Amino acid sequence: RLFAHWEAVASTHRVSLPRDMAGPIAEMARHRHAREPVPYVSLSEHGKCEEAAYEERRYPAGKWACVTMGEPMYEQSISMSFMKLMRYICKENSVGCHLGMTVPVLNEIHLTKEGTELEREVLTAYYLPGAFQQNPPVPMDPEIHIIERAPLRVITRVFYGMTTEETILREISLFWELLGSTDMVLRGTYIVASYENPSIPQRRNEIWFICQA
Repeated sequence: RLFAHWEAVASTHRVSLPRDMAGPIAEMARHRHAREPVPYVSLSEHGKCEEAAYEERRYPAGKWACVTMGEPMYEQSISMSFMKLMRYICKENSVGCHLGMTVPVLNEIHLTKEGTELEREVLTAYYLPGAFQQNPPVPMDPEIHIIERAPLRVITRVFYGMTTEETILREISLFWELLGSTDMVLRGTYIVASYENPSIPQRRNEIWFICQA
């Protein structure tokens, strides 16, 4: 039943679910309440109501497992990348054990020069839990790369629901309207942070604007 449920969820993202995902899906379901937050420091909050609020944060340097995909649709890319990461988290690693889930999962995107659509390649990144930060387990999948990301300062804004190319472009546009003219953040590169699994219709996401170094 669990596999059939996720098969249906995958089909809404135009992705087919391989049978070998049954094990990782069951493993993730067993550990679904244990989710370690990615550490950060809140620098400031702006806005008086949920709708207009945004927050400035600093994330320390840390090790992440990353996959890059360039499927025709954004949600296909992130779904296929996360399936690879799920296998890594659920024992397909050099220590042979379940590593534990961290949130959020980050999806780094780039806009075309015109700024009207997303470039195809999306980098999906999973933060290694604290217990594995010093000595990350080696992935069995050669397409998964362990990288150390430098400290990151971002301005974040919450949004809910599906993360399609259309909704992401809309959220980026709304956030720019809210911030006004500023050269404090990068243009063209953004991060979509996902906090919940894709079966939740009104799932929590954030759009991150990356502050200039």
